[in-house]
Amino acid sequence: MYRIGVDLGGTKTAAALIDAENRIICKKTCKTEPEKGNDFISEAIAGLISAILEERALKTDDIELLGIASPGAIDVEHGIVERACNLLMEHYPLADKLSELTKIKNIKVENDANAAALGEAVAGAAKGSACSVMITLGTGVGGGFIIDGKVFSGFNYTGGEFGHMVIEYNGRQCNCGRKGCWEAYSSATALISDTKKAMEKDPSSLLHEVAKEEGVNGKTAFIAARMGDKAAKKVVDDYIGHLACGVVNIINMLQPSILCIGGGISNEGDGLIIPLITKVKEEIFTQSSGPSTELRIAMLGNNAGLIGAANL
Repeated sequence: MYRIGVDLGGTKTAAALIDAENRIICKKTCKTEPEKGNDFISEAIAGLISAILEERALKTDDIELLGIASPGAIDVEHGIVERACNLLMEHYPLADKLSELTKIKNIKVENDANAAALGEAVAGAAKGSACSVMITLGTGVGGGFIIDGKVFSGFNYTGGEFGHMVIEYNGRQCNCGRKGCWEAYSSATALISDTKKAMEKDPSSLLHEVAKEEGVNGKTAFIAARMGDKAAKKVVDDYIGHLACGVVNIINMLQPSILCIGGGISNEGDGLIIPLITKVKEEIFTQSSGPSTELRIAMLGNNAGLIGAANL
């Protein structure tokens, strides 16, 4: 028996055939094109699934589970995308629609960050851990909490929004409407904004030279800091300080055995995780009382959501 995982994104959708060892056997992608409507998205997903089955000479009965990782608020029990702004979806019965199109009966839908966290727990950086957290640092800050191999997201399936805990009262404005959210300081969007502000303040900074190559992005400050630029080093230090504040809050509240960090910023590897570990160890509540949470860089990259979805 095989499972199929789907990672439904605002611009691209991927589907993968996954075996019992969580290996990706076959993968197909297409543009999402949400402006064409919710049913168009479902039909596109069904098309990817059909292409996978045809290529591998499989039948619907060979598929044990179809799991969908979707952005937004998800009614997990009924497979309904309650609200996903980037997909232009509201109260859309995705599981029922895909069951109708594919004839696959066992279909699960989960928030994409939760699915990615599950992927890392079953096959990635948190494999073997009974209790783990994954944080994704991208346009926003997402995350998921896994207990005994299952996503924990509260009674209404919207838990795990770590990015919207406040780390500075009445601080920066967040897109969610609150002020001072962790996301407003620790997302790639926030890092890029801070980098641009540093460039405005210091015209002689090496940040300008680095930005000439590919514009200002999440790597700019890290690259310039490695070159010895003081303005860039301050941007990076402040960023890691804010990131550590949220990580410590999560550890103190949940005490996962492993907390892994994914998303674009995680590509900095040791340049991110080593100073982050140092700061976290200075502040966690359990610093002198035995075992503490291990921080790791996520391993699965863009496949985390696919593998997680296939394990729902």
